[in-house]
Amino acid sequence: MKVKDIAEKLKLNIFSGEDSLNTEVNGAYTSDLLSDVMGNAKADSLWITMQTHINIVAVASLKDLAAIIIVKGNKPDEDTLLQSKKEGISILGTDEQAFEISGKIYNLLKEK
Repeated sequence: MKVKDIAEKLKLNIFSGEDSLNTEVNGAYTSDLLSDVMGNAKADSLWITMQTHINIVAVASLKDLAAIIIVKGNKPDEDTLLQSKKEGISILGTDEQAFEISGKIYNLLKEK
Protein backbone atom coordinates (compact mmCIF):
# COMPACT_ATOMS: atom_id res chain seq x y z
CA MET A 1 0.00 0.00 0.00
CA LYS A 2 1.27 3.48 -0.83
CA VAL A 3 1.43 6.58 1.39
CA LYS A 4 -1.25 8.27 -0.74
CA ASP A 5 -3.62 5.30 -0.28
CA ILE A 6 -3.28 5.44 3.49
CA ALA A 7 -3.67 9.24 3.51
CA GLU A 8 -6.83 8.96 1.44
CA LYS A 9 -8.41 6.11 3.40
CA LEU A 10 -7.69 7.70 6.78
CA LYS A 11 -8.42 11.27 5.63
CA LEU A 12 -4.99 12.52 6.69
CA ASN A 13 -3.87 16.09 6.04
CA ILE A 14 -0.96 16.35 3.63
CA PHE A 15 1.39 19.07 4.88
CA SER A 16 4.29 18.46 2.50
CA GLY A 17 6.08 15.93 0.34
CA GLU A 18 3.40 15.48 -2.31
CA ASP A 19 6.11 14.16 -4.66
CA SER A 20 6.79 11.16 -2.42
CA LEU A 21 3.20 10.02 -1.82
CA ASN A 22 3.78 7.04 -4.12
CA THR A 23 6.25 5.53 -1.68
CA GLU A 24 5.35 1.97 -0.71
CA VAL A 25 4.60 1.43 3.01
CA ASN A 26 5.70 -1.82 4.64
CA GLY A 27 4.97 -1.06 8.29
CA ALA A 28 4.68 1.65 10.92
CA TYR A 29 6.44 2.77 14.07
CA THR A 30 4.95 4.90 16.85
CA SER A 31 7.32 6.86 19.09
CA ASP A 32 8.14 10.40 20.15
CA LEU A 33 11.73 9.62 21.12
CA LEU A 34 14.09 10.28 18.21
CA SER A 35 16.76 7.86 19.44
CA ASP A 36 14.13 5.12 19.73
CA VAL A 37 13.06 5.66 16.12
CA MET A 38 16.69 5.71 14.95
CA GLY A 39 17.35 2.42 16.72
CA ASN A 40 14.18 0.54 15.93
CA ALA A 41 12.12 1.86 13.00
CA LYS A 42 12.40 -0.10 9.77
CA ALA A 43 12.84 1.39 6.31
CA ASP A 44 9.64 2.07 4.33
CA SER A 45 7.63 2.45 7.54
CA LEU A 46 5.35 5.27 8.55
CA TRP A 47 6.48 7.14 11.65
CA ILE A 48 3.68 8.23 13.98
CA THR A 49 4.69 11.02 16.38
CA MET A 50 3.60 14.25 18.04
CA GLN A 51 6.97 15.87 17.30
CA THR A 52 6.94 18.77 14.81
CA HIS A 53 10.51 20.11 14.72
CA ILE A 54 13.05 19.86 11.90
CA ASN A 55 14.92 16.91 13.45
CA ILE A 56 12.06 14.53 12.59
CA VAL A 57 12.92 14.98 8.92
CA ALA A 58 16.58 14.12 9.56
CA VAL A 59 15.59 10.93 11.38
CA ALA A 60 13.06 9.94 8.71
CA SER A 61 15.66 10.48 6.00
CA LEU A 62 18.34 8.57 7.91
CA LYS A 63 16.02 5.58 8.35
CA ASP A 64 14.48 5.77 4.83
CA LEU A 65 11.00 6.05 6.30
CA ALA A 66 8.02 6.26 3.97
CA ALA A 67 6.40 9.26 5.70
CA ILE A 68 5.81 11.01 9.01
CA ILE A 69 2.35 11.29 10.56
CA ILE A 70 1.94 14.01 13.17
CA VAL A 71 -0.88 13.36 15.65
CA LYS A 72 -3.15 15.31 18.01
CA GLY A 73 -3.74 18.17 15.60
CA ASN A 74 -0.13 19.35 15.85
CA LYS A 75 1.31 21.05 12.79
CA PRO A 76 4.91 20.93 11.55
CA ASP A 77 7.14 23.97 11.98
CA GLU A 78 7.84 25.99 8.82
CA ASP A 79 11.50 24.91 8.72
CA THR A 80 10.34 21.30 9.06
CA LEU A 81 8.14 21.70 5.99
CA LEU A 82 10.96 23.24 3.98
CA GLN A 83 13.37 20.47 4.93
CA SER A 84 10.81 17.74 4.17
CA LYS A 85 10.45 19.11 0.65
CA LYS A 86 14.25 19.08 0.19
CA GLU A 87 14.53 15.52 1.54
CA GLY A 88 11.46 14.16 -0.26
CA ILE A 89 9.75 13.05 2.95
CA SER A 90 5.96 13.31 3.15
CA ILE A 91 4.54 14.82 6.32
CA LEU A 92 0.92 14.02 7.08
CA GLY A 93 -1.30 14.95 10.00
CA THR A 94 -4.34 13.91 11.97
CA ASP A 95 -6.34 15.16 14.95
CA GLU A 96 -6.40 11.63 16.34
CA GLN A 97 -4.25 10.29 19.15
CA ALA A 98 -1.24 8.12 18.30
CA PHE A 99 -2.99 5.04 19.69
CA GLU A 100 -6.04 5.50 17.47
CA ILE A 101 -4.21 6.17 14.20
CA SER A 102 -1.71 3.38 14.90
CA GLY A 103 -4.56 0.88 15.20
CA LYS A 104 -6.16 2.07 11.99
CA ILE A 105 -2.86 1.86 10.10
CA TYR A 106 -2.24 -1.61 11.51
CA ASN A 107 -5.61 -2.77 10.22
CA LEU A 108 -5.03 -1.23 6.76
CA LEU A 109 -1.62 -2.82 6.38
CA LYS A 110 -2.94 -6.16 7.60
CA GLU A 111 -5.52 -6.14 4.77
CA LYS A 112 -3.04 -5.79 1.94
